[in-house]
Amino acid sequence: MQGIVASRHNYIAQCSGKRSFPWRILLVTDTDADFAASDMVYRLASPCRVENTEWIVPGKVAWEWWNHWGLAGVDFEAGINTATYKAYIDFAADYGVEYVILDEGWAVKYQNDLMDIIPQIDMKEILSYATSKGVGIILWAGYNAFNSNMEEVCRHYSALGVKGFKIDFMDRDDTLMNSFYYRAAECCAKYKLMVDFHGCQKPTGLNRTYPNVVNFEAVFGLEQMKWSKESVDQMAYDVTMPFIRMVAGPIDYTQGAMRNATRKNYRPINREPMSQGTRCHQLAAYAVFFSPLSMLCDSPTAYRKESECAEFIASVPTVWDETVVLDGKIGEYIITARRAGNTWYVGGMTSWEPRSVDVDLSKILGEGIWSVDLFKDGANSHRIASDYTREKITLQLWRRLSINMAPGGGFIMKISNLS
Repeated sequence: MQGIVASRHNYIAQCSGKRSFPWRILLVTDTDADFAASDMVYRLASPCRVENTEWIVPGKVAWEWWNHWGLAGVDFEAGINTATYKAYIDFAADYGVEYVILDEGWAVKYQNDLMDIIPQIDMKEILSYATSKGVGIILWAGYNAFNSNMEEVCRHYSALGVKGFKIDFMDRDDTLMNSFYYRAAECCAKYKLMVDFHGCQKPTGLNRTYPNVVNFEAVFGLEQMKWSKESVDQMAYDVTMPFIRMVAGPIDYTQGAMRNATRKNYRPINREPMSQGTRCHQLAAYAVFFSPLSMLCDSPTAYRKESECAEFIASVPTVWDETVVLDGKIGEYIITARRAGNTWYVGGMTSWEPRSVDVDLSKILGEGIWSVDLFKDGANSHRIASDYTREKITLQLWRRLSINMAPGGGFIMKISNLS
């Protein structure tokens, strides 16, 4: 899937004639919060090369790989098969989730041929069913297979109605691989296909030049909880990464776990995975993390049982008109506000250190009466990480809220103007 590097030259790149060379930035800010809010990498990137971008539609994605096709209560064996993907499509349609992904396994493994589909998958039936439900389909692709037949793969699946590719296992940042990123972005744009680069290097502004490149992994995301040891501190990472990695661009973190664990209770269980931290830490990720193509990593079964949370996160936008990092300290906590239209979403996260925060909403809210829909850690979330409470609050003159976050906790709120 990857392509193995057997030898290297003693130089970085070979080119002819005059050219501009890659830029570097040194970013200096007064506060940690200002650092997390920087979009300097995007601003320095080359301008857009895609003339018509109306077909590029970011959104949420129902994802099956993290939860190991974890359906229950159905009358068929769940797995990489047509019936399973129809069930994911039904869930996506019911909850207003824009896409379903067919991750690794729909094409015959290790054959380097994305035209060779396993017999359990009827691609045309899946695409027809998804279209009837108003849901788009995204396909996973190993780098080697995609690179070996890029033009034909893009032409064929675009004609079938596929909306994009999640391309994986690049795992390098040398000259040849950087050339691949640009070629893949250009070819996919030609056939009106979005791209999610997984298994990739950190972004450097390619998403400005080719806005059909909607997301990049290059992050220690939630998939690591399927196998990481109990000693791994994902909570410290979650409140460090937004100040460092996310400055470079969007992240394919794949949040949304409904099985949540305290520090003592977390275990790596590959086929029934859990998150570290509280339920509200997971919900907050949809506001704190920037993911224009944002995964719902848990199973339809789990989300239907936790419908209140599922309905809320499915409604959170994935692209924004304005972002303000209200407060934060690297490695300790972060509070981020994002606006879509006239509605604000504010998310907060803490490390394993519990803390009380004073959220100053006067930095974003003007005059009038505001309605706040708040999810926050429950009174027992330090013992039962899935415990949370939901409150509806009306703000008239006062613009500050005091919120307690449990160890590994968080909160998210939706703020709407009533006046």
